[in-house]
Amino acid sequence: MSESAKPHHPHPQGKGEKNHGSDFSYVGIDAILEQMRRKAMKQGFELNIMVVGQSGLGKSTLMNTLFKSKVSRKSVQPDPEERIPKTIEIKSISHDIEEKGVRMKLTVIDTPGFGDQINNENCWQPIMKFINDQYEAYLQEEININRKKRIPDSRVHCCIYFIPPTGHCLRPLDVEFMRRLSKVVNIVPVIAKADTLTLEERDFFKQTIREELRANGIDVYPQKEFDEDAEDRMINDKIREMIPFAVVGSDQEYQVNGKRILGRKTKWGTIEVENIAHCEFAYLRDLLIRTHMQNIKDITGSIHYEMYRVRRLNESSCFRAVGLLYYVLWCIVMCRC
Repeated sequence: MSESAKPHHPHPQGKGEKNHGSDFSYVGIDAILEQMRRKAMKQGFELNIMVVGQSGLGKSTLMNTLFKSKVSRKSVQPDPEERIPKTIEIKSISHDIEEKGVRMKLTVIDTPGFGDQINNENCWQPIMKFINDQYEAYLQEEININRKKRIPDSRVHCCIYFIPPTGHCLRPLDVEFMRRLSKVVNIVPVIAKADTLTLEERDFFKQTIREELRANGIDVYPQKEFDEDAEDRMINDKIREMIPFAVVGSDQEYQVNGKRILGRKTKWGTIEVENIAHCEFAYLRDLLIRTHMQNIKDITGSIHYEMYRVRRLNESSCFRAVGLLYYVLWCIVMCRC
């Protein structure tokens, strides 16, 4: 083939890109999506999840089940002599997870000691302080004159609240915690160890909890007021009808009908964690990871953090105004003297 006859491709066609060479009207605006995807793949993602609940409700197991890895505090730092702390402690551990080329920094924040004492009055305060401290750290980075190109995000994006499977109603502790914390963080309530309830007990318990949440003005994720359009509202309404999710966690693998599954083995059979006929773990996983992860992060940044930022900046303005007033009064007094 002669030199002049060789095909000329000044812009190699990327994988998955369509050839629009013959389309005279094509501009290429849709290429922004591929540019954004490549940039996001390079930067990676961050997700910070807090788990709150009494000891023994399977918080660590559920987190390991969600990410199919040993990501919980107890899995990474086993301590056979660990005792129930006298006060609430906040412990976090971070992991770098990669799947199909997508990198994510996952931080799991545990709250050992919550609800384990005889007197649990105000036990939500250390958790509230921790969440606000992360907002404050982000704010201080944001208002720096020479701020970082990408601010490290330690803000709590989601709080999974574990409700004991009593089958009756929410405890005053549950109501008080969710009522206060739902104003500063996305809360997703779950019924822990749901395999201890019959299907009838589970449905009754879920309905009772939903009624108590409405009666106490507790707005859990996904919040109605943040639905962006009719399509979002339709999808989120179905999720809201299932809240709280009745979940079962397990990091043990079994063979069932020739398939490997995560489950809990009992005398009468195997409870399959990802089988929606057995529990609602799959719905929780889809909400947190597969369908609403970015929305959870967006609401954290544009709603919860923004409310904190506005309040703090208003406080700073008030302090400056009061300081200026004192300075003016001092000058007047000194002039008269």
